Amino acid sequence: MTRRLYTFLMWLAQPWLRRKLARRGQREPGYLEAMEERFGHYGDKPPAAAGQVVWLHAVSLGETRAAALLVAGLRQRLPGMRLLLTHGTATGRAEGAKLLQAGDIQTWQPWDTPVVVARFLDHFKPRIGILMETEIWPNLVAACARSALPLVLANARLSEQSMRKARRLAWLAAPAYRGLTAVWAQTPDDALRLSALGAKVQGVFGNLKFDAAPDAELLARGRAWRQRAGRPVVMFASSREGEEAALLRLLSAASGPGQGESRSVASEVQWLIVPRHPQRFDEVAALIAQHGFALSRRSLWRDAPPAMPGAGERRRCIWLGDSLGEMALYYGLADVALLGGSFEPLGGQNLIEAAACGCPVVMGPHTFNFVEAAELAAASGAAVRVENMAQALDAVSILVGNAAPLQAARRAADAFAGSNRGATERTLTAIKELLAAW
Repeated sequence: MTRRLYTFLMWLAQPWLRRKLARRGQREPGYLEAMEERFGHYGDKPPAAAGQVVWLHAVSLGETRAAALLVAGLRQRLPGMRLLLTHGTATGRAEGAKLLQAGDIQTWQPWDTPVVVARFLDHFKPRIGILMETEIWPNLVAACARSALPLVLANARLSEQSMRKARRLAWLAAPAYRGLTAVWAQTPDDALRLSALGAKVQGVFGNLKFDAAPDAELLARGRAWRQRAGRPVVMFASSREGEEAALLRLLSAASGPGQGESRSVASEVQWLIVPRHPQRFDEVAALIAQHGFALSRRSLWRDAPPAMPGAGERRRCIWLGDSLGEMALYYGLADVALLGGSFEPLGGQNLIEAAACGCPVVMGPHTFNFVEAAELAAASGAAVRVENMAQALDAVSILVGNAAPLQAARRAADAFAGSNRGATERTLTAIKELLAAW
């Protein structure tokens, strides 16, 4: 099998992609914006302004936030730079719009067929392409190689699961990884897996996300709210489908007779659920109501959370974090956070932002997307590993019910975040050296 078969399948899939985007756009209108850009039709959008065009691709929200650190550093080191920013998701595009300056261009990533990719490269003529973390597209890589355009993978990671999938498609994946000009891995294990697929790994730089400072104003406000709270606050951070229902079932049961002391403590805290995907806010609100809890949505708060009901009240209120861009506030408000995506086989969300905010984490068994960060956090005391949601409630009870373990976990989170910084500077240096040598 060859890349020609892949190309044919991608060409056939274009009508399916249009239908998918139209359906997704009903829930998230951002997907309907400039849809033709995905197929290389840029309308009146001019090419990037004269100067050194640096193309940076950040598929979604997390990658875009990490990319912001590179953008700021590149503007300092390359004063004539013009940014070409591409995304694959509506949340990534909305976040990326905050990074633009006069002369910059933002567009969707090109659908991976030779014709569309050629239109993209011919229109914008970038000087270098920087892909964030995992985004490898075979036709895109091949087109850049033919055009002698350096294409690098920054903040690169590859889980064991993703490597197994890539090996099953080695006829397609291996040439794509080999075609990259350089790869800068997050961890030594990532470097080994990427090298095994043929990637030119030229450094292990760490994770850019450790260098991101939380919004100081939001963090301080959240901590002030926590100080005024009448009971501990525990957040389910970036929760995913199926996880909220599992938690709510246990909380409902914990208020009944015959529960152990730790479950009773867990039922007495103030719970805050912050779903990973904004399109699920209403769905999670309905789940909370279905399990018999009162609901208070962040979008309806004014200057502070609502007053907490007295301990022992039958109808407990659960807070729903249904806002965007306020994770620092939520982590500041929380005494402890459960790690979303880790209680279902989804690979876990990134716990680095929690650590940067000094918030200890309780994580489930599924953290294969962030193996090394999760292991280091657990070893340092910044995170606690459990096997299921029931054990998570026990761990929460130990932390919030005892001042000394909680303070130790907070200190460990601060130390863990601080000891892993520096990836941004290393990546910026490598980019500048590559441009000078190319």
